[in-house]
Amino acid sequence: MLRRTLLAFLLAAIFAPPAYAHSLKELEDKLVGKEKDFQPVDVAAPEFTLTDADGRTVSLADFHGKVVVLNFIYTNCTQECPLHAEKIAGIQSLINHTPMRDLVEFVTITTDPKRDHGQVLSDYGKVHGLDAANWLFLTAAPDQPEDSTRKLAKAYGLEFTKDVEVMLVPGVVTHVIDQQGRMRARFHGLEFDPLNLVILVTALTDHLQDNRHEAD
Repeated sequence: MLRRTLLAFLLAAIFAPPAYAHSLKELEDKLVGKEKDFQPVDVAAPEFTLTDADGRTVSLADFHGKVVVLNFIYTNCTQECPLHAEKIAGIQSLINHTPMRDLVEFVTITTDPKRDHGQVLSDYGKVHGLDAANWLFLTAAPDQPEDSTRKLAKAYGLEFTKDVEVMLVPGVVTHVIDQQGRMRARFHGLEFDPLNLVILVTALTDHLQDNRHEAD
């Protein structure tokens, strides 16, 4: 009930009355009209099994039952990546000050596992204000190919641009995955309103009805 009240409040703050969306499709339609960088999606999110800063194995399936906010960066990137990390940190802060804190996981995956592992991953979150309570920075396991996370990024629909040494820089996209492991949205670039992503996450944690397939 508290999350539904929060969702209604957020919708009222963003959209003209009648504000409350009664289905996920209705909410997506409102966001499409309001947020140019929002892309609704309904596909199974590509699976992954990677490792965290402490070398523990982490899979997408581990987050079943939670909404996942996922992005790709690498620590040596000095342009979009720090800005993307700080954008995610701001969104995380908004969510972690609500009852959704334990229902949402933030996952960052490096596209440069050769250099990004161990303490490098831990330090990155501290520098950019990410809360380790529900944020993980993942890299390839030692026995996985060096390009495994770059292939994963491409599976998520990202395209790479040429860095000085290697193809490392993916397009800036923030992915939202629901509790059943289905990708529900991409927020492109860095200019989207964080509140619009928070509204979608709130709707997903509140299990807002998805009526897109009622006619099936």
